[in-house]
Amino acid sequence: MRVEKIDFPATQYVREISTKRQIVLHHTASGPGVDGDVAWWKKTLERVATHYIIDRNGVIYQLFDEKYYAYHLGVSKRDFEQVRVPYQQLDRSSIGIELDNWGYLAQHSDGQFYPAKWDTVKKRNVANLLCKPVRYIYEYCQKYKWRGNMYYERYTTLQLTALRDLLQDLCSRHNIPIKYNEDMWQHSAKAMSGVPGIWAHCSFRKDKSDVHPQPELIDILKSL
Repeated sequence: MRVEKIDFPATQYVREISTKRQIVLHHTASGPGVDGDVAWWKKTLERVATHYIIDRNGVIYQLFDEKYYAYHLGVSKRDFEQVRVPYQQLDRSSIGIELDNWGYLAQHSDGQFYPAKWDTVKKRNVANLLCKPVRYIYEYCQKYKWRGNMYYERYTTLQLTALRDLLQDLCSRHNIPIKYNEDMWQHSAKAMSGVPGIWAHCSFRKDKSDVHPQPELIDILKSL
């Protein structure tokens, strides 16, 4: 497992030591590398960041020590009310992992796939990245769109292998249950209650689509 440490300002995370009970999986909704995400996190006033970010090539980057935390969940009291769970600060007790990935995509009239929220000019600027063979795109069927969208960029095999190794290491060192949570793909009362385990950003917020349930990702989680 290759982990590289990033020079990340101590002002951009909370230097308060806390026990970790949950691991939360995200994707960045960006690309084509981690540099832009890290640069953005270095400037946010809200101290938004995750402990780790995994590039498409499988390299794991660590931004700060796991004993500290940053605000990676973005949950509100309403998110707790929707599942009838009392509010609590979950960022403090969780480890965040980002997969560098564009997230959901839109297929345009030229037949190519682009980040769904980008304007036309920016779409053209990333054409070489996203206009790849279909194996780089995961398609959900029309009936079962994932959080309202049909097309997502695939997580790479190198990313998923690195994620597997990182999860095994973190769960072992922090005594976090490694069992697959079947309800991690819904807004989960268990996740919001702080139940220990591996969860996704979408477990905590109905408006989030990360991570998406790519079969290879599910296989990795079930194999731990």
